This record gives sequence, C-alpha cells and structure tokens, in this order.
Amino acid sequence: MKSQTDIIDSFTSAGVVKTTYPFTQLIVRAAMAGAFIALGGLLSVVASAGFADNASLQKIVSGLTFPIGLLLTVIFGSELFTGNCAVLVPGVASRRVSYKSLFTNWTLVWLGNFIGALIIVGIMVIGSGTLDNEPFASAITKIAAAKSSLAPSPAFWRAIGCNWLVCLGVWLAMCGDTLPAKALGCWIPVGAFVILGFEHCVANMFFIPAGMLLSDGGIDLTALMHNLIPVTIGNIVGGTLFVGMLNTWLYSKTPSRK
Repeated sequence: MKSQTDIIDSFTSAGVVKTTYPFTQLIVRAAMAGAFIALGGLLSVVASAGFADNASLQKIVSGLTFPIGLLLTVIFGSELFTGNCAVLVPGVASRRVSYKSLFTNWTLVWLGNFIGALIIVGIMVIGSGTLDNEPFASAITKIAAAKSSLAPSPAFWRAIGCNWLVCLGVWLAMCGDTLPAKALGCWIPVGAFVILGFEHCVANMFFIPAGMLLSDGGIDLTALMHNLIPVTIGNIVGGTLFVGMLNTWLYSKTPSRK
C-alpha cells in the first residue's frame, strides 16, 4: 500500500495533468464522470425502492449500490468535480498548479458533470422509462422533493460531510494498485455518506432533474438551484479543507514541513 507521502506526490502530478487537458477532452471526461455517478444513483433507486417500509434497510441497499459510480470514475480516469476539490490541492500547495487553473478546472468539470448526469436522465429516465413504474417513480420523486426543499443551511453542512467522505474514498483508492483495493477504497466511505443521507452535488444533478420529470409539479429549476448552490459550496469545503488541505499539510514534503 502506498504511503501518504507517495499519495501526495501522485496527486500533485495528477493535478498538473488534470489542469492541462484540452478543453474538449476535459469536458468529455467530466461528462463521463457525471454519467457514471448518475448511473450509480439510478441503480441505488431501483435497488432500494422496494424497501420503503424499512428506512434503515433502504439506506443500506442504496449505500451498497451507489458507489459503483465513483469506482467507474476512478478506474476510467474521468473528471469528477467533488473529487477534484481534494485532488488538485497538493498541486496548488506545491505551486505546480495555479489558482486560475484550479478554478477553471472546477468550473468546467462541474458543468461537464451536469451534462453527463442529464445525458443519463435523457437516456435512462426519458428514453428507456426505467423509473416510470412503481415503486420507482414514487421513490425518485420523493428523493427529488426532499432534496429540493432542504433548507440551505442543512444542505451546506450535509454537503461538507458528503465530500469529506467522497474525497477520502478517492484518497483510499489511490492507496491500492489492484481493482479490488480501489473498489474497497471507494465503496466504504461513499456507502457511508449515502447511508447517512448527506448531499452530493453531482448525484443531485441526476436525482432532482429525474424527479422533476416524473413529478406532478412543484420541482422546477429554481428548486434545483436552491439545492445545488449550497451543496456545491459545502462539497468544496468538505473536500478541499478536510481532505486536500489537511492531508497535504500533514504529509507533504514541502520545505514548510521540515
């Protein structure tokens, strides 16, 4: 297993690569990640919808199925906004990645993730009708309504907890070199955030639009942004501060740590 210092070095190099992708390649990689996370969300809804009478079991089933999205993102080298909140920090700390490159990457990847999530909504929700029947339609509309009506303050704090765990999953995945090791690293923290009911902006780019399409009204673009704005900010804080900055400060080999 890699040491924490080795992981910092790996993420420093990865940050340089991530911020130098050509525009088209960056957007495509980001759309892939958004689609992967949306597929995980779709799988979690279908797998857990039948357990509506047992909230704990429903959360556990969701937690066991949703993490496939992050695993696919890690394995295929896709660009995920929430993961990049931590992954790019070592490069910034070493001054190999500029703040301008950091914010440009975050902005374009966030938009690309949204595109990818909406593609899955188009293909799997509108096109295939995967969620048209019960109990799936009720499940996705209930999820979307709950997320879009969540007040900004709890949404923000839940988003911090979410991306703290997601970025720990990315960090753990970097520790291993085999597929089982990476899968385990992704699954445990991400499953934990799902079971705890925390808020992930890219997942919500799928859940809320999918629920909007199948609801009778009350969920609109305003409701979507009511969730995405505080959740995005909270995800930035959770990933950047509690994983990226903290681990870089603890384990990097910069002169300030000597």
